[in-house]
Amino acid sequence: MKQENPLIYLNNAATSWPKPPEVIQAVQESLELPFGGGGRGTGRAQRDYLTEGRETVAQFFGKDSPDTIVFSLNATDALNTLIHGFAASQTEKFHVITTALEHNSVLRPLHYLEKTGMIYLDYIPFSNAQVNPESIIEAVTDKTHLVVMNHGSNVLGSVQDIRAVGEYLHDKGIFFIVDGSQTAVHISLNLSSLELDAFVFTGHKGLFGMPGIGGFCIRNPDPVLPVRMGGTGTNSKSLDQPGDLPERYEIGTHNYPGVASLIAGISFLQTIGMDTLQRKADRQIEYFMKELSSEPGITIYNPEPDLPIIACNIAGLDNDDVGYILARKDNIVVRTGLHCAPLLHNAIDDGAGCVRISPSWFTTDEECQIAADAIKEIAHHADSQI
Repeated sequence: MKQENPLIYLNNAATSWPKPPEVIQAVQESLELPFGGGGRGTGRAQRDYLTEGRETVAQFFGKDSPDTIVFSLNATDALNTLIHGFAASQTEKFHVITTALEHNSVLRPLHYLEKTGMIYLDYIPFSNAQVNPESIIEAVTDKTHLVVMNHGSNVLGSVQDIRAVGEYLHDKGIFFIVDGSQTAVHISLNLSSLELDAFVFTGHKGLFGMPGIGGFCIRNPDPVLPVRMGGTGTNSKSLDQPGDLPERYEIGTHNYPGVASLIAGISFLQTIGMDTLQRKADRQIEYFMKELSSEPGITIYNPEPDLPIIACNIAGLDNDDVGYILARKDNIVVRTGLHCAPLLHNAIDDGAGCVRISPSWFTTDEECQIAADAIKEIAHHADSQI
């Protein structure tokens, strides 16, 4: 009986794996302790995960006030809270700007608001994986109240110039939401030095947390109304949702194991060091680029990604077929399809989708070599059949 090849996991832009042992241990310990949520029991918490979690995230992102950190289910949940909450605060139809690089976590809420007649919506195109800040600035009108864009593309691995955009929008008083799902670990961030109104993060990707935890930090909550209400453990006599942070947006019982995983994941990253992480990612992406670009049948859609993300296709093969071959023949896990970014794929591959390769800190150089050789072999075989 043929022995199966060891698993090579290259889908970390979706969800990172494996998780550090410290994260798994932290989750286990959180489940062994009695939960201690504010106002939800007479006992004293063994560990105040919420306060510790907010302080950890705030310090990691360079924010002074932990209370501005709001926990959510994930980045999609956070973006929905912010987008719909902002729309709820507006008294008339208004203009929103986003980009063609966006994930459906941005596109679908905005499309819904446009379809229901609440907003005018413009999609700014990209060129060479970048959105020109001037294109966003030129699209601003006197009815523009909101701009939503990602910091890093989940398909092309390109990082956008949110500083230039933010400075202009701040001067105009336009609310600016940035989706940082892909950049929370790969790009050093000091949010206090950026003119952002809200920055969204997720825990289960580069921060090595478990699924089901994410959040956002918000500078001024006044323009974003709470669109979901419920128990907070505070001021329970009032039927109104509390207006203070973070209870303004956090409802129900918190995901304590998720917060514990986030604390442990960030601690693990800080132990390694951001420079060390980036150097390894750069080296491995450079290797993939060199190897894959040597095969004429492989198209790489962004040869110089800022993040450890490679989008490619093989001539003569559907991307899903490539993924199937890699999984069944070599036990290599990649991502195929549209990656929840339909406008981006319409621009780069006529909506066909692509193969996405995304290593992590735990990916070895040997695994990169095996994966690159496997992809080149598929391309070479496909070329011989054309």
